[in-house]
Amino acid sequence: MGTSGRAGRGGLLALAACLGIWLVGSGSSEPVRPPQPSPEDSLTSRAGYGPSIAPLPGSPPTRIRIPSIRVDAPLTGLGLDPDGRLEVPPPARRDLAGWYRDGTTPGATGTAVIAGHVDHATGPAVFYRLGALHRGAAIEVPRADGRTAVFTVHAVEVYDARAFPDSRVYGPSPRAELRVITCGGGFSPRTGYKGNVVVFAHLTGTR
Repeated sequence: MGTSGRAGRGGLLALAACLGIWLVGSGSSEPVRPPQPSPEDSLTSRAGYGPSIAPLPGSPPTRIRIPSIRVDAPLTGLGLDPDGRLEVPPPARRDLAGWYRDGTTPGATGTAVIAGHVDHATGPAVFYRLGALHRGAAIEVPRADGRTAVFTVHAVEVYDARAFPDSRVYGPSPRAELRVITCGGGFSPRTGYKGNVVVFAHLTGTR
């Protein structure tokens, strides 16, 4: 399943309610589990993350495309559940991702958040290969205003749910940034995934 979070004074706090329902149901072994980020693509592996362009006006996103891992998915708005946790896309829609509609829109000033499931009851879901991304990969987000915000990945990391760095992931930014999040890390048949894969990207183009 996807990531979950809750609203707080500093933004969203990841809680990672990730069950891995396909892996549990199929009894899958290690080789079929989703790819995990390489240490070479971490935030601390090399300095800087390249230039960015001026942010765009706010506009709701409609899709997300990540050509290098063959993602081309519609987006739905995600709010908060009664417990203050970030909703997740409907489990039956393995092709669907969601964006936090009460936060920054992708391409605008600040940190926008897109989340999606890693697996589904019958197999991999929209962000199954998110951990295979590398620095320099492109993420395209078509928007309701007809413009496509193009982001460049500058880091990919995996975090244990018990030590999720909220300020690093969700903190404010003076430029247009994007976080794409799914489940990852270790896996337990009893409790599911133990953490989250987080892609860090910044706005580098439009079309």
